[in-house]
Amino acid sequence: MDHLVEVLTPILVVSFALQQLLELLDPVLDAVIKTHKKWILSVISLVLGLALSFGLGLRLLEPFGLVRAGWLDGVLTALFITGGTTGFKDLIKWVSYKKEAARLAAERGSGAGA
Repeated sequence: MDHLVEVLTPILVVSFALQQLLELLDPVLDAVIKTHKKWILSVISLVLGLALSFGLGLRLLEPFGLVRAGWLDGVLTALFITGGTTGFKDLIKWVSYKKEAARLAAERGSGAGA
């Protein structure tokens, strides 16, 4: 679990920073280019997500054991990053469900041998 936290922490930081950058750009684009603001923010988010994912070597699938994904892992990580903290919250929730299921399975397994 420590390795998972070590790998996911930079992705959380990058996601949060990108979300904050978009929050800063939102009112500027709203004043300048209101009609295309959402599209422009999406493109900025994707380009920065790709640059950060590949530039920093961030990979989301690798810590979960999918090491052969290569460039696809980088693209999926970039897409995940562009979602800001929402995707990260969902990932943490999923990991906690898996951890709880593993704990319950272990308890049932150890209870059967007693």
